[in-house]
Amino acid sequence: MPKAFSVPITPQGKSALATLPPWHYSSDCLAIEYWADQKAIAALLPPGVTVDQKSGGRAFFWFLDWQFTGSNDELTDPARYQYREAFVLVEAVFEGVPVNYCPYIFVDNDAAIARGWAQGFPKKLTSVYQTRSFSAPSAAAAPLAKGSRFGASVSAHGERLATARIQLEEPVADPTTVFNRPTTMRRYFPQLTADSQNKPPVDELTMSLTDNLKIVDVWTGSAELKLPEVDGEDMHLIAPLRVGRGYRLGMAYSVTDLRILKNYVG
Repeated sequence: MPKAFSVPITPQGKSALATLPPWHYSSDCLAIEYWADQKAIAALLPPGVTVDQKSGGRAFFWFLDWQFTGSNDELTDPARYQYREAFVLVEAVFEGVPVNYCPYIFVDNDAAIARGWAQGFPKKLTSVYQTRSFSAPSAAAAPLAKGSRFGASVSAHGERLATARIQLEEPVADPTTVFNRPTTMRRYFPQLTADSQNKPPVDELTMSLTDNLKIVDVWTGSAELKLPEVDGEDMHLIAPLRVGRGYRLGMAYSVTDLRILKNYVG
């Protein structure tokens, strides 16, 4: 029997892009709070998900420097399992519950794309960079301290899709006052058969389940965010009308399951 979670399917399963869960993640993150046009956000939301009128178009743009492992010591193979990511979360409501919805997400690793598509994250291959912190004191170390500056960017096909800067001012005592909504996605797989191209076999609203979620060392400060108009992309339609606070934090969690909130097929 083939042994694989994802393609390519082989007798040993060693070539598969994604191994079977559990999947474990650790990351250093930058997150920039901003507000976008509510009509543009509404146009991105799937059926049953609505704009959170109380949020006024609030969103977060995230940059993450990930280290991944499964059950086979993958963290010792960083060429395959370290990667960087950037995504947008817009605040919305599903069946009366405040949620985040992920309309755009970018990553620089094919295994991360496979794991993301299985969950419903609409991942695209890009280049993502962010300032890292180092323990040895230096002008380049970017320590977690007042005044430290961090930057991040995501680019694709020679175009800069997003640029961010933050400057730390103070630690955040309770991260749950900022990051407190579950993340939802649209899990969508089309088919190419001529008479069924508008009838996807998989079209679901899903919720990301994060086991043992930990958010640590949260700092906040001033922030800048630019989402320019780029040929072949339309993320600029939810570009900032105004920018709020920036955050730098550490995050870790595991993935073993997925929740299906709504099935749009049939």
